Amino acid sequence: MTSSSSAGPDSLLRRNLGEWRIALVAWRLLVLQTAHPVVAAGMARYSTYRAHPWRRVEHTMDSGRRLFFSDRDGLRREVARLERTHRRIRGTDRQGAPFTAEDPEVRAWVLVTLYESITAMRELSGDPFTPGELDRLYGEFRAVCAEFSLPDGVLPPTAADVPGYVERTIRERLEYGPEVRYLLFEMLRQAPRPRRLRRVGPLWPLLRALIARTMLALTVADLPPAFRERFGIPRTRSAALLSWALHHGMRQTMTRLPDRLRYRTPPTGTAPVTPPAAESTTPAARRIPRPRLPGRPDARRARLDAFFRQVLDQTGDGYIDASDLQAMAHNICWPLELPAEREAEVYAAFDTWWQHIRAAMDTDHDGHVSRAEFVQAMLAGVDRDPDYLDRGLHIALRAFFHAADTDGDGHLCADEYRAVFGGSRVHPAEVNHGFRQLDVDGDGRITLEEFVRAFTDFFTARTDTAAGSYLLGRP
Repeated sequence: MTSSSSAGPDSLLRRNLGEWRIALVAWRLLVLQTAHPVVAAGMARYSTYRAHPWRRVEHTMDSGRRLFFSDRDGLRREVARLERTHRRIRGTDRQGAPFTAEDPEVRAWVLVTLYESITAMRELSGDPFTPGELDRLYGEFRAVCAEFSLPDGVLPPTAADVPGYVERTIRERLEYGPEVRYLLFEMLRQAPRPRRLRRVGPLWPLLRALIARTMLALTVADLPPAFRERFGIPRTRSAALLSWALHHGMRQTMTRLPDRLRYRTPPTGTAPVTPPAAESTTPAARRIPRPRLPGRPDARRARLDAFFRQVLDQTGDGYIDASDLQAMAHNICWPLELPAEREAEVYAAFDTWWQHIRAAMDTDHDGHVSRAEFVQAMLAGVDRDPDYLDRGLHIALRAFFHAADTDGDGHLCADEYRAVFGGSRVHPAEVNHGFRQLDVDGDGRITLEEFVRAFTDFFTARTDTAAGSYLLGRP
């Protein structure tokens, strides 16, 4: 697959994909992708979208930015990273059929739906591309896709062939399974409040219900007619009116704004960055944990319960297994763009931790560990064996630390800490507070010993006076 086109700052691809209004078709895109049975099987087995929806959305946006707004080297790094990730996504679906994310037909569908969503955004706003613009856009798109080394013939050859390809795939291959229904009817209704919306507070349930209802109506109205027809999803008159008003209104608004307000990611590929507010990391600025009063119960059980729910159970099914630990490794590696060998070390360390968890905690030998099994076994393990954490958790932590220590100086500075514990989903004040708690000697950097000690305290300290008890926020 070759193309002479490329996605540059003046490309149609960047100018349309980078607009804020692409968010109007984002849920439609997810539904079309997830309706492919292989994508659905991979999501059911490996994805964190149920337990951590906002982080999952953020990762998807980050990947798109790296693919379509990077230079050639950045694009190739992202493709290589995605390919390493996809090699690990394989198994059997609910019917016992094998699946793999490396299937070229599946990868082609996921890529084409992104292109198709850009064209749908323009059509729905009453400003469709001309045939010449479609040819140019598709040429730029295929230039990016060429880096995936897909077999010849797996992608539609021209822009004019895309609509037929999409309709055939919808009618012959897609399924309206549990994952699609969850995206449409449940995910937004259950989504936790994003941490950056902390000020919304008790109003979040009402706001969430309004967002969910609006996105459901908009997505159903905007889905391709072949999809709605095949699966019997009606497009109501009110939903059609909502779609018209939102798409046309956003087009009229966005096209009148300056580029700094119009684009989520500018066509140059350089997104505006607002640095987190600087906070002192000197000992005098550190908050001292409030001591526990005598007679208070052992605090470990509540912390372990929270750790299971918020950290370990990445897939949100109430259990942990190998896929959850793999997802944790993935989320560590994702923002760091590690070379393949260092990424493999992180995955191997977390697999070692999983093997230790399974051997010690899977008491009914069903291949996964429940929350009750985890809490009980962890308490028993740390109480009877001082080296219990060394054989699992500490191995993963050391790999985590060395991956985050990107300059290799043996310490985590504040920026390195933010790279793996922060991001747009976490308020900067929370990240800075966590850094201060782990930086025991207050020298503005975290050593491996401080890092491991904090996590050890979290699992072993009977009170909330230890710095490590603050890893998931203030106790």
